[in-house]
Amino acid sequence: MSSHESTSKTLLVAFSLSIVCAVFVSAATVMLKPVQEVNKALDRKRNILAAAGMLVEDRSVEEQFSQISTRIVDLRTGRFSDDEDPQKYDQRRAAKSSSQSEKLSEEQDVAKIGRREHYAVVYVVENDTGGIDKVILPVRGYGLWSTLYGFIAVEADANTIAGLGFYQHGETPGLGGEVDNPRWIAFWPGKEVYRDGDVAVSLIKGSVDPASANAPWQVDGLAGATLTSKGVTNLLHFWLGENGFQPFLNNLRNGEA
Repeated sequence: MSSHESTSKTLLVAFSLSIVCAVFVSAATVMLKPVQEVNKALDRKRNILAAAGMLVEDRSVEEQFSQISTRIVDLRTGRFSDDEDPQKYDQRRAAKSSSQSEKLSEEQDVAKIGRREHYAVVYVVENDTGGIDKVILPVRGYGLWSTLYGFIAVEADANTIAGLGFYQHGETPGLGGEVDNPRWIAFWPGKEVYRDGDVAVSLIKGSVDPASANAPWQVDGLAGATLTSKGVTNLLHFWLGENGFQPFLNNLRNGEA
């Protein structure tokens, strides 16, 4: 066998092997996609429960989530809407569509998200009498290196924070990445959102003085992560403000949502 024939056969074998591997990888991807989607949905439910302080680790996530209903809110009116199916609506995709979102002005866009979608998916926890116990709202905004995605839970008074959690970000581990730290997350329950009708909750530099008159609206800043701390404050001021969920929370408080 000539060296030319040997090289040709080697290349043919390598090419055939790569085709077979590609087919197997593609088939595995297709077969695993339903499993991945189920796991993704389960993880989202886990994060929603955790943000609301409702997650019990030794119980089924699906069982715990059964007490939560998924609803659509029209951010333009501040009211619940049936215009979109909450099980199918893709909020992130809508935020990128010119027909499903609106461009924010520089003054409005304190969270640096560019566009705000018309509709948002929210999660409602009902009490034993069928009234609303708390609502869990999706929030996002730019930190130091990345967009932080999370949920904030608000009590039935539409003002008291029940919990906060971020499930996706690219902040610096040990600094801005401390938004994942359970110790820091534990500072949030009981804090208040509004003061005289304005969003007042914010992160401060250092630790909160419990004796301060401003303590109900203040949370300890992230040590060594000034820009991430500012980003968290900004995203909360946007999503809990007039261009975010404030009209909805006002309507909820007044029984008009």
